[in-house]
Amino acid sequence: MIDFDSKARLWDGNPVFQDRADKIAAAIQAAIPLNTNMRALDYGCGTGMLSFPLKDALGHITLKDSSAGMLEVLREKITALGVSNMTARQADLTDAPLPEERYDLIFSSMVLHHIPDTADILATFHALLNPGGWLCVADLDQEDGSFHGIEVDVHHGFTRETLRQQAEAAGYGDVRFDTVFEIVKEQETGTRAYPVFLMVARKH
Repeated sequence: MIDFDSKARLWDGNPVFQDRADKIAAAIQAAIPLNTNMRALDYGCGTGMLSFPLKDALGHITLKDSSAGMLEVLREKITALGVSNMTARQADLTDAPLPEERYDLIFSSMVLHHIPDTADILATFHALLNPGGWLCVADLDQEDGSFHGIEVDVHHGFTRETLRQQAEAAGYGDVRFDTVFEIVKEQETGTRAYPVFLMVARKH
C-alpha cells in the first residue's frame, strides 16, 4: 500500500500533480454547468489540488480522504487562504456507513484505481448524489502495471467500456469519456506516456 501520509508534505511541490489537477478541473468546468448553489464532494482529495480551482464555481465542497497527513496539509491551506466554502473530513467510504449529506457533484482524481471494489464505490457515489447529480472520475486508462509497479496492489488502470458498463449498472446515464492529461514517466525501456481520462456521468 502506498503511504500517502509520508508523502503529504511534498505533494504540492510536484508540478506534474498540479498541472494534472488544473487540467482535470478545467475539463470538469467544460463538461458540467457548475453553479454556486451546488454542493460537491471531493473524494480522495489529498491536499485539495482539484478542489481549489473549482471552489469559486461551487457552493460548498466537502473534501474527504483517509490520509490524516494529506488532510493536515489541506486544512493548513484552507486556513492560510481564508477559504470559507471548503470542509475537510477524514473518511473512508468503502468501510463506513453512508453519511447523511447528499451532493450535486462528486469528483475524484487518481483515486479509483486504489479502491478494490470499483462497482461498489460507484454505487456508493450514486447513493450520495441528489437526483440529476454529476459524477466526475479521472483515472488511468488500462496499463501493464508499470505505472505504480506490478507489485503494488492496485487496479492497473481501466478500460473505458468496462467502466462505462459498471457505471450504467450502478444507475448512471449520459456516461462519456475524454482524455484530459498524459503522465509521462521515464522507464528502463525509455519514456512512457500514461493517458488519464475523465469519466462524466449523471444520476437520473
